[in-house]
Amino acid sequence: MEIKYFKRLDSTQTYLVEQIQKGRLIAPVAVITAEQKAGIGSRNNRWSGGEGNFFASVAVLLETLPSDLPLASASIYFSYIMKQTLREFHEDIWLKWPNDFYKNDTKVGGTITQKVKRTLVCGIGINLKESKNGYAALQSDIAPKILLQAYLEALEKFPKWKHVFSQYEIEFEQSRKFSVHIKNDKKSLKTASLQEDGSLMIEGKRMYSLR
Repeated sequence: MEIKYFKRLDSTQTYLVEQIQKGRLIAPVAVITAEQKAGIGSRNNRWSGGEGNFFASVAVLLETLPSDLPLASASIYFSYIMKQTLREFHEDIWLKWPNDFYKNDTKVGGTITQKVKRTLVCGIGINLKESKNGYAALQSDIAPKILLQAYLEALEKFPKWKHVFSQYEIEFEQSRKFSVHIKNDKKSLKTASLQEDGSLMIEGKRMYSLR
């Protein structure tokens, strides 16, 4: 996969989406920057920071994704593969439904996905070294470029959704002591029921991550 390296970007996600829309870049391609000033987080929050942290976006063609992957749960899929990649670097983090990376009870990163034409663009931000965005950091010595290479190698194997889900289903239990925002409503995950397509049943209603 082609990788574009930058010293500074407002947002890897915004940049990659715009380049694909204009036909200047074609998936598969990844973008990584040393510094990010206006990264896109959940619920229009920003995810920014300086050197030593991880700011990257990856674009893949929809046709290359596993046929059993529900697109509404793409954030879980891409996030869990990153979680497993970090585990190879001895970083013990877990994935809070649907797209937040946690170290113990503290958020250290997150994922956002966006469909552009026949391409899926996934942006990931992780505080490896320090935090300038109000969240915790792993205090890790992992080089962002090395982490991206390892992640892409794992991602390009495109494991089946059922394989990823079978592992995530066990980890989901750690999410129960938290809440999640869905369409501006804050919902407790205490009694949520995780479905096979990655959605949740909460208070008798099916909820999708859609991000």
